[in-house]
Amino acid sequence: MLLKATEQCFNTLERAEMLLLLLRRFPETVVQHGVNLGETLLEAENIEDQESPVNCFRKLFVCDVLPLIINNLDVRLPSNLMYKYLNKAAEFYINYVTRSPQTDSQHQGTQEPSDLLSPTKRCSQKYIIEGLTEKSSQILDPWERLFKIVSVVGMRCEWQMDKGTRNFNDLFHRAKELCRYISNFENEAHSKYKNQVVYSATFVFFKNVFQYISSIHPSLFQGPNTTSQVPTLLLDDIANVFSEIELTTGKHIHKRRKLAENREKTMSSDDEDLSGRGRNRHVVVNKNDLANPNEVLESFKIARECWELLHFTEALDKEFSRICLPWKTDTWLWLRIFLTDMVIYQGQHKKAISSLHHLAALQGSHSPTQQIKGQETLEQQRALIQLASCHFALGEYRLACEKVLDLMNYMVPPAQESSKTQEEPSKVKPKFRKGSDLKLLPCTSKYVMPYCLQLMLASLKLRAFSDNRDDVALGHAIVLLQHDWPKGENLFLKAISKICQQGSFQYENFFNYITNIDMLEEFAYLKTQEGGKIHLELIPNQGVLLKASSTTLGLLQQEFLPVLQPSIATTDRHHTVTRGITKGVKEDFRLAMERQVSRCADNLMVVLHHFCINERVLLLQCLT
Repeated sequence: MLLKATEQCFNTLERAEMLLLLLRRFPETVVQHGVNLGETLLEAENIEDQESPVNCFRKLFVCDVLPLIINNLDVRLPSNLMYKYLNKAAEFYINYVTRSPQTDSQHQGTQEPSDLLSPTKRCSQKYIIEGLTEKSSQILDPWERLFKIVSVVGMRCEWQMDKGTRNFNDLFHRAKELCRYISNFENEAHSKYKNQVVYSATFVFFKNVFQYISSIHPSLFQGPNTTSQVPTLLLDDIANVFSEIELTTGKHIHKRRKLAENREKTMSSDDEDLSGRGRNRHVVVNKNDLANPNEVLESFKIARECWELLHFTEALDKEFSRICLPWKTDTWLWLRIFLTDMVIYQGQHKKAISSLHHLAALQGSHSPTQQIKGQETLEQQRALIQLASCHFALGEYRLACEKVLDLMNYMVPPAQESSKTQEEPSKVKPKFRKGSDLKLLPCTSKYVMPYCLQLMLASLKLRAFSDNRDDVALGHAIVLLQHDWPKGENLFLKAISKICQQGSFQYENFFNYITNIDMLEEFAYLKTQEGGKIHLELIPNQGVLLKASSTTLGLLQQEFLPVLQPSIATTDRHHTVTRGITKGVKEDFRLAMERQVSRCADNLMVVLHHFCINERVLLLQCLT
């Protein structure tokens, strides 16, 4: 009766569902009708010209028909047909779990926030496949379903599999073992093992890439409910930016040298040791920035290992490409993000820059109406900071600063941190001394802006401290050294030594952007007899200051004391500055220094943001 009913049904989908009912009720009919039904569904998919593998025909084939076929040992299937079906299943499940939020935002139901964070539970969100009911469209544990299909196909294609194989990682472990003792995958006798290695590594690769990307860039997969979760960036760590530059020391003894020597010295390493390629580079991640940092790094590691294995020999590479080509993996945005991070990790920064341009092209190919609000801007920021980091690693400092200054247009300066918070980092001993470490950084102004400032300082540092005199570059470097003070104090004192050797210093932006009380004190001291009576030209000819309040020396005492850090004796500081601006110093310098002291409580990040925006031309000229 079921067969007769299906013969009278002209709708392919309805006919397939009725035949499926027959196969489930009468398993013995799978031998006769199973493969034909599967081929009919795949043919209908082609005829209907479905744009996505996630469609009603493929879903019925992969989730309902295929398990019945491959689990019935009476159904004789050649290995090439088994692999064809395996490809279809894998393409469907991978596209299902990585579907973009633009696709399913209209059909999503409510879900607990904790479920949204889970790459596995995320796949159970309400999502309707066109032509199917809401219930039929839901797929629980898609990765587990794919693993079961791989296991059965592997068994039927005579793969070397252990009975204890329980998950994809077990499959990958076995694939690595095969690679150890099979040197020639071109040999026809080893073709089934080549397939085992390629398919195992391919599926483990995509699964771990998905897990990595869903953690560092959740909004790609998890829809509008997670737009508050910002992406995380993989960047070269430049923590060694405050390392000192060796200079011939002069006779000048800094007023604050004793205090500086009592502080713990910052980490020092080669500034240029950022481009070395390595397999075991350390990735630093703050546990507060990611819910599951260990799992994220493990997924990243396994995905890289899979990629290396899939390109281990020409035969494996060719087979992997053959699988990926019909899937159009070159259009998968999430995969391109991973590949970019991978080459950054490997230190292949030229490839990373090329990959970032490819990424921008992929993002541009999406219709603007599909973009989540703010998502496009976020992607631009992500690309700019990674481009800047790569250009810096290649020694292309002008390009690095150009990208940073472009990025500053998107930045909102974070709130001023307390003095206690600023002091603490300098007391923490650096755990990692290699200059080639990396870090995972949230893509927010709070984290990205400090990184950008460090990047600019590192780019300017060599020019500022070179044997050739460049007061503008040195002045820019001093402005940037205010960030994360006092980590950069030793480098600042090097700058003072250089100024003393020169005997003079000209930087007309000094009073626009220098608000650090320690720096003001040092420059005031330079004007005294004890400080060497250095000739300083720090005031523009126009005499225009950002804060032109006409304070008097009496007001200086009232304004200066409240802004001093309580951890250091205020009387000594006040005496030093007042002495520096009252002993034989020109009136305009004295007044300017008085005004500047009143700005010491200003939000430094706002000051530095203005510096980057307003002085773009001068900053880039320094690096030309």
